[in-house]
Amino acid sequence: MKSSYRNLFSLKNKTVIVTGALGFLGRECVKGLAEHGANVAIVDLIEEDAVIFAEEVSRVYNVKTVGVACDVSVEADVSKMVEKVVETLGNVDVLFNNAASKSNDLDAFFAPFQEYSLDEWKKIMAVNLDGMFLVAKHVSKQMIHQQTGGSIIQTSSIYGIVGPDHRIYKGSLFLDREINSPAVYSASKAGVVGLTTYLSTYLAKHRIRVNTLTPGGIQTGQNQQFIDNYSNRVPLGRMANINEVVGAVIFMASEASSYMTGQNMIIDGGLTAW
Repeated sequence: MKSSYRNLFSLKNKTVIVTGALGFLGRECVKGLAEHGANVAIVDLIEEDAVIFAEEVSRVYNVKTVGVACDVSVEADVSKMVEKVVETLGNVDVLFNNAASKSNDLDAFFAPFQEYSLDEWKKIMAVNLDGMFLVAKHVSKQMIHQQTGGSIIQTSSIYGIVGPDHRIYKGSLFLDREINSPAVYSASKAGVVGLTTYLSTYLAKHRIRVNTLTPGGIQTGQNQQFIDNYSNRVPLGRMANINEVVGAVIFMASEASSYMTGQNMIIDGGLTAW
């Protein structure tokens, strides 16, 4: 009999929560998940924008969606978000735990290490790590209650597993602003990897799989100097396109990865292979 593996990647009738869903990576992953049949909860800070995107995704991909406002660093917000998703879409099958801080004070965010303020450090950690903890806490509680298993995917970064090459930032701009890679970003993203490995063993008895997604540099508005500098550090010789990360999320969300937990899927063009 001919075997069919196509359905392993199907997410039809599955409910997926995506935090940070309005970010450049979140948006594309929402589209990919919906195209594979998932009903998607689009979670971000601004409800109006989340609702508009949810309506667009529902119309284009013919799936159920809901747009939900949530500050992942506030536990009451997270609890209410999960309740709303369950009321609207039913059982939660997949969490893409993807929200990360976009600092509202870029001078403070990009400040040199010796001048970095503790307040800014705590503000970024509150979203990038505390928020990961809170969302995973409340979604896994719902998954355990359902007794149907599930998949949790948590977004880290290449700088959560290796130190940045600070030389590539010379003359580098993002949206016309000088940039660097602050220590708080590396520390918070390294924490995501640790949280994933912990949860993978803690939740395994409930058939809940937990894995990390670690993208390398994605081309999203950096100046040509940065693109060239970064690309020269990558064996494939270029930065990633956003859509090159989406397939990994679909894989980890679906039954195609049913025996995979506690792992870190690195999509970096070979940067860490040097």
